[in-house]
Amino acid sequence: MLSSGKPIASDKKIAAVSRAPIARELVAFNEKVAPGTIIVVNSERRLYHVLGSGLAMKYAVSVGRAGFIWTGTEKVTRKAEWPTWTPPQEMRDREARKGKVLPVSMKGGLDNPLGSRAIYLGSTIYRIHGTNQPSSLGKAQSSGCIRMANEDVEHLYAQVSAGATVIVRD
Repeated sequence: MLSSGKPIASDKKIAAVSRAPIARELVAFNEKVAPGTIIVVNSERRLYHVLGSGLAMKYAVSVGRAGFIWTGTEKVTRKAEWPTWTPPQEMRDREARKGKVLPVSMKGGLDNPLGSRAIYLGSTIYRIHGTNQPSSLGKAQSSGCIRMANEDVEHLYAQVSAGATVIVRD
C-alpha cells in the first residue's frame, strides 16, 4: 500500500518478505517507460523494476566501483539459476597482482560470487546477479556487475524475461 509515495509496512511484514539487508520496496514510479523495464541508478545504488500503473519495485544493489562503473542500455539475453562463474582473465590477472588467486571457473553454489541467479545483459560481461557478499549492497564495490541480495534477485528473476530492456544510468 502506498501513502505519499512511501510504502506502509511493519517490520514484521518486511522481514517475512525478505532477509535482505536492505528491504525491497514497492514505490511510486511515473517515468514513461514500458512495464518490465529495469532501471539501475548507479548514484542511488538502486534498481527499479517497472511494474506499470505508476509503480515499481525498488531493490538495493551494489554497482561498479571507481573505474568499473558503466552506463548504457542493454537487453536481457538469458537467465541462469545457480550460474557458473567464469571470471574474465583480466579480473584473474588483477586479483593475482593483489595476491588472490581466482579460479578459472566455479560451479554454482553458496560460495559462488554470482549467488543464486544471474540475468545476462546483451553481449557484455555484465550481469544482474545475486551475491555471497550482502554487505556490499548499497555500495559501489563490484567490477561492473549489478549485485543483489539472493532473495531479491530470485524475486526479480521470476518476473523478468529475455528481451527486457535494462537501462543503467548515473
